[in-house]
Amino acid sequence: MLKKKTAFALLACSAVFALSLASGAYAADLSKLTETCGNCHGKDGDSTDSKIPIIGGMSAEYLKGQLVAYTKKDRPCPETEIKAGPKKGTKTDMCQVVKDLSDSDIKDLAQYYAGKKFVRAKQKFDAALAAKGKEIHSANCEKCHSNSGSVASDDAGILAGQWMPYLDETFKEYKSDKRPQSEKDMRHKIEKLDQAGVDALVNYYGSFQ
Repeated sequence: MLKKKTAFALLACSAVFALSLASGAYAADLSKLTETCGNCHGKDGDSTDSKIPIIGGMSAEYLKGQLVAYTKKDRPCPETEIKAGPKKGTKTDMCQVVKDLSDSDIKDLAQYYAGKKFVRAKQKFDAALAAKGKEIHSANCEKCHSNSGSVASDDAGILAGQWMPYLDETFKEYKSDKRPQSEKDMRHKIEKLDQAGVDALVNYYGSFQ
C-alpha cells in the first residue's frame, strides 16, 4: 500500500513539474515574440512612431485577422525601419515578421495585445477638419465603428486616437484596393470619399487624445 501511495505521489509531482516546465516554455516563447513586435510597435503595443499603428488594446479577433492577412499577403507589406533591439536601424516588413508564426503564435499574440491598454497618440490636428470628420463619421462609419471608433469589441480596430499618418496610408490602401475590405458597405463608402473627406476623418480620429 505504501509503495502504491509513493508511486502515485511521484506521478503527481512529475505531472506538476512537467506542467511547470511547459508553462515556463510558453512564457519564454511568448516573451520572445512580443519582444520582436515591441521593437517596432512599442513594449505594450503603444507605438510612438506615427507610421506604425498602436495595437495594444485592440480586440483579439481583430488582431488575429490582421496577422492572418499578413501571413497570406492579403495586406500590403511596406518596408519599415526597426526602431529598437539588436536589429535597430535595419529594415523589415510585416510579411517577413509573421511568415514563421504558427496558428498558436498568432492566437497568443492577439490575446496578449488585446489585454493591454490602447494609448492614444499625442499629435497635432486641424480642429475645423475634425469637425467635418465627425459629421462624416456619424453619417457613414458609426454603425461598424461605434462610439467614434473607440470600442475594441467592434472587432474593427480602434480608430479614435490612432496615428494620423498611419490612418491616412490605410485609407490609400483601401481606395486603391491594395487592402481587402470585408464589408461591401464599407467599400461603397470608401469609394465615395474624396481626399478632403479622408483628411477630415483622419483629423477627427486624431483629435481623440
